Amino acid sequence: MSTAILPRTRDEELDRLLERAASSPGERLYLLKSLLGEAACRQLGIYPLPAGFKLSVVIPVFNERQWIRELVRRVQAVQIPKEIIIVDDCSTDGTRDILRELEEPGIRVVYQPHNQGKGAALRLGFRHATGDVVLVQDADLEYDPAEYPRLIEPIVDNRADVVYGSRFIGESHRVLYYWHYVANKMLTTLSNMFTNLNLTDMETCYKVFRREVLLDIQLRSDRFGFEPEITAKVARHGNPAWRIYEVPISYSGRTYEEGKKIGLRDAFNALYCILRYKWFN
Repeated sequence: MSTAILPRTRDEELDRLLERAASSPGERLYLLKSLLGEAACRQLGIYPLPAGFKLSVVIPVFNERQWIRELVRRVQAVQIPKEIIIVDDCSTDGTRDILRELEEPGIRVVYQPHNQGKGAALRLGFRHATGDVVLVQDADLEYDPAEYPRLIEPIVDNRADVVYGSRFIGESHRVLYYWHYVANKMLTTLSNMFTNLNLTDMETCYKVFRREVLLDIQLRSDRFGFEPEITAKVARHGNPAWRIYEVPISYSGRTYEEGKKIGLRDAFNALYCILRYKWFN
């Protein structure tokens, strides 16, 4: 008789344990640490957040009707306390209608009166950010929000003030345009020469900042020049110098037929910004 009851008792205990883990982040962390060990949990991006921590996810959007609803769903699914700030750069394809449906507590949408570019949209989004850490997220599905824990970990651990997610240091990526890869590497190398950094991916979307870093920098670029500008100004900062980390990320690039927008004009503008912001503000 006892042998028949024992498995049922263990099942009931397991069910209670899983219920507690589902209802409490602290219980989940304790359970996973017990099963996997603390070191393995940290490698997987499982670690405690400071009390009251909040992440601000800033998403510039222009004509992303096909992707925006799923992108917001994926950002919401990340189990980190956060606010989502979407800046619509005067979309004309119906994106704005979808964004009006998505507005709710925790999702703020700001509408630009006319198209100004990614850099201008980010400046506006940064002004609305109230979180301890600010993360830039593109509105397509090239970058995976599930990697937020990995991206913010160096800042949460107080090892970094700025984190770049690199597409070129070890994670999976979709195989696409060779000359885009060459241009990315050339621009990153040139940026490194002028900033004395050793980044592998200056042009990455995933850039994460302590909010005070952004409060201390005046940004000017309206388009994709944001990437070299913010890199140059972070590198130039002194007293104290900002601590910069890179972490590997996956990348699922899209084709021009799928909506990719960056082009040759933006590459030349990035080159200009690298030279300009080496010496000028």
